[in-house]
Amino acid sequence: MSQDLSDVRFLTVAEVADVMRVSKMTVYRMVHSGELPAIRFGKSFRVPETAVQAAMQRPVSDVG
Repeated sequence: MSQDLSDVRFLTVAEVADVMRVSKMTVYRMVHSGELPAIRFGKSFRVPETAVQAAMQRPVSDVG
C-alpha cells in the first residue's frame, strides 16, 4: 500500500525549481501537463519529494 501522508515530504514550486535547476514556470508546466504530480493547497502547489527524485531520474526526451 502507499505510504502514509505524514511520511511524505512536500516541496514548494520554488524548492522544486531549485532542486531541478529549472525555472518555476517549467515546474508549473510539468505540473499542469501531468508530468509531475502535485497537490493544490489554496492557490499554491506542493510536489512530493519522491516525485521530484523520480522525474530527475527519467531520461530526457528528444526535443526538436
